[in-house]
Amino acid sequence: MNLPMASSNGVISVRNFWVLMGLCFALSSMAGMVQSTPKFDELFQPTFASDHFIYEGDDVLKMKLDYTSGAGFQSKSKYMFGKVTVQIKLVEGDSAGTVTAFYMSSDGPTHNEFDFEFLGNSTGEPYVVQTNVYVNGVGNREQRLNLWFDPSKDFHNYSIYWHPRQVVFLVDDTPVRVHSNLEHIGIPFPKDQAMGVYSSIWNADDWATQGGRVKTDWSHAPFIASYKGFQIDACECPATLAASDNVKKCSSSNEKKYWWDEPTLGELNLHQNHQLIWVRANHMIYDYCSDTARFPATPLECQHHRHQLKLN
Repeated sequence: MNLPMASSNGVISVRNFWVLMGLCFALSSMAGMVQSTPKFDELFQPTFASDHFIYEGDDVLKMKLDYTSGAGFQSKSKYMFGKVTVQIKLVEGDSAGTVTAFYMSSDGPTHNEFDFEFLGNSTGEPYVVQTNVYVNGVGNREQRLNLWFDPSKDFHNYSIYWHPRQVVFLVDDTPVRVHSNLEHIGIPFPKDQAMGVYSSIWNADDWATQGGRVKTDWSHAPFIASYKGFQIDACECPATLAASDNVKKCSSSNEKKYWWDEPTLGELNLHQNHQLIWVRANHMIYDYCSDTARFPATPLECQHHRHQLKLN
């Protein structure tokens, strides 16, 4: 997708880009508009427990968790850079002990990974959304927040935007987390491993709800997560290509320009900074950067991310 970038003389401004991206995705889902949303089986395939999949027409996929199994799916291809989005309606009612995950990941012990994990809770208690970033096989970068809506009552957009300079987690196009490229100070950044797109629902009552104190109540099973609006606007990487070739293929050149490679999209604009500060101030309940028990010495990346979070 190539969109005009520029200024005040009638051309679309960079600061409005994300608003326009959200509008494009919304319009594409409306009948008779630009392009229909891809069906699940065009982009994805079940990875386990296909008998726990429920298809409602061409639009909605449901995955269920019961006492016998959870379920999961993955993309048919791997990608580098771009934006992946899915609309999810989470488990309703008493979802304690359950986890619904939406994430990107590469393969192997030194894999990279970007996680959304939705941690269920007892009836009436808010869902907790945990994000995490793995770089070269190392995670332990958890952040948790409560959402400003009930994610079990309707579908909402959850997106991962991967730029060579940053990774942004978005909820309904509101940034809730940014992980910046700090290679210039020696901190590794995920930029050279193609990733698949995954989702799963599973039982994690040993840790998911209030640190494992609240267990899954199987009398409420099956627990069902619903999906629609599958979107992948990213650089597809053939399995036959080496990592270095993927990097070359998915980087803009004189012959081909990728929208996600625009330098101006490598940092949040003013409005997005305001949104992220609002999320952190009003909805964040845990940040590994502030956990001195786990990390007596503040991780170096946290110091720099804190400096970058400002109204500029």
